[in-house]
Amino acid sequence: MYLYNAEIFTANGEIIKNGYVEITGEYITDVGEGEPSDMSFYDIDCNGGKLFPGFIDAHTHMGLFESGIGIEGEDCNEDSDPVTPDLRTIDGINPMDENFSVALSYGITTVATGCGSANPIGGDVIAVKTSGRYADEMLIKPIGIKFALGENPKTVYSEKDSAPVTRMATAAIIREALFKAKRYMEDKKKAIAENDDLPEYDAKCEALEPLLKKKIKAFFHCHKANDIMTAVRIAKEFELDYSLVHCTEGHLIADVLGEQRVRAAIGPVISDKGKPELMGLSVKNAATLRENGVSVSICTDHPEVPIQYLSLSAAIANKNGLSYEDSIKAITRNAAKFCGIDDILGSIEKGKIADIVMFSENPLGVEVKPTMVIVNGKIIERKE
Repeated sequence: MYLYNAEIFTANGEIIKNGYVEITGEYITDVGEGEPSDMSFYDIDCNGGKLFPGFIDAHTHMGLFESGIGIEGEDCNEDSDPVTPDLRTIDGINPMDENFSVALSYGITTVATGCGSANPIGGDVIAVKTSGRYADEMLIKPIGIKFALGENPKTVYSEKDSAPVTRMATAAIIREALFKAKRYMEDKKKAIAENDDLPEYDAKCEALEPLLKKKIKAFFHCHKANDIMTAVRIAKEFELDYSLVHCTEGHLIADVLGEQRVRAAIGPVISDKGKPELMGLSVKNAATLRENGVSVSICTDHPEVPIQYLSLSAAIANKNGLSYEDSIKAITRNAAKFCGIDDILGSIEKGKIADIVMFSENPLGVEVKPTMVIVNGKIIERKE
């Protein structure tokens, strides 16, 4: 299938004013200028429409907070234990949550979703498509482990008269778990080499092993500048591949973060200063970080900001200094890099999965919806 007569925003630095995209199965097999030479009845004339990679929300709790049903639909925080890396998000997601279909209708084809920030170490973070009937069908892959610093863990556990009640204890709990997992790995390796008995199975250490081997990322929830630097410090200590979630006061230390070459998902952008660690909130945060060399993504933190306002969040960043190209990248290519899925998603280029959205106007606006949504090479929504 060809999509032709289209303006193509590839998100890899190239804009094709009049071009085509060839889709074979679920993959993009060609991208070029002009018209293809071998068109058929099944090909689609885009009539000058604008093609973008499917939008990606780099940080959400999609499917774990269901709309309108209260506690029964809340599966986001297992706050009975501050260390729960063995929790699997896929076991909590309800793919029938209406917000997945809402996301699709606004051109959001992929989200990173996972547990909340009650625990210093939460469960895994997974990348999922927003189209599908059951979680296994929607799953792209597990992409990391959730860590939380700052206000949330100490607030949750101080009410239980249990650690952590300080930032120091939060960091200490994280370090202890990582040290324990590292030693567990070493003991397993030694036992195998010496044909000896393996150490007693530890589900938490097993869950952290891929992280320590850099097969998945550490996603650090951090708002305040001091918490951001704690995340960087711990990540460097354990040589983790990491990304920063929220990074609200990143603009205060943007030069330092730029030197560290960090990746940050900024959001919620549409928010008030509703709790102490949001006092440094600035709509210029994304632009300031980008100017200092930080790879910037935009996230909604759904349900904190409803998923349909992802492109509006990018528009606000654009209005406050982030270039149009970087604002688009913040919800496409950079978001894919943040999640570690940029080898298959995030841009329109040969070899990538065909997640493509078409707009008749600038997508960075209020209540702007795509005229066509393609996921895995299949047309999911189309408006004539």
